[in-house]
Parts: sequence; structure tokens; C-alpha cells
Amino acid sequence: MSEDASTLYAKLLGETARIEWPALEPFFARGALLWVAPSLDLIAVAQAVAEDDRASVAAWLDAGEVEKLSATRAVGYAEGTPELWAVVVSPWVVIQERA
Repeated sequence: MSEDASTLYAKLLGETARIEWPALEPFFARGALLWVAPSLDLIAVAQAVAEDDRASVAAWLDAGEVEKLSATRAVGYAEGTPELWAVVVSPWVVIQERA
């Protein structure tokens, strides 16, 4: 990882926080939530989005490890109390559920 990439990773890590689903609902309504599989590093995905790393993002999308948040998953979040973490990479809010 280059120094610039490492600086961006640290910046995104510092901007990542736990968040409740109701605060994310407006972003879901706008289609601006990207879901990240628990097997991936949330910050690494956010960094790839920020750096427009199309190859990595495309591979994750193809594998179903990153996707626009589905209505089914959103309903599950609304009905439960998931532990969600989020980081903003405009125009996206990148989220991940932790167990």
C-alpha cells in the first residue's frame, strides 16, 4: 500500500462509525447504500470505491460481496437490531453488518 493509499485508509477508518438503521433509511430511499459482505474489509472496500478501483469493485459486485442494498435486506434491518457500521464515500454510504 502506498503512503497516499495508507493515508486514505486511515482517514476512512477514522470516519467509520456504528450507526442505527433509522439514520440510514433516507440513504436507502435514495439508492445510495452499498452493502459489504462480512467477509470483506469495510475500509478496503470504501477505499476502492473512493479511488475508483473499478477492477476490485467489479469483482466484488460479480461475486455478490458488494451490492446496492436490497429491499429484502433493508426490511430485515428495519425489523431487527443489526450492528451496522458505515463510512461515507460520496455519493455512497458503505455499510456492513457485524455479528
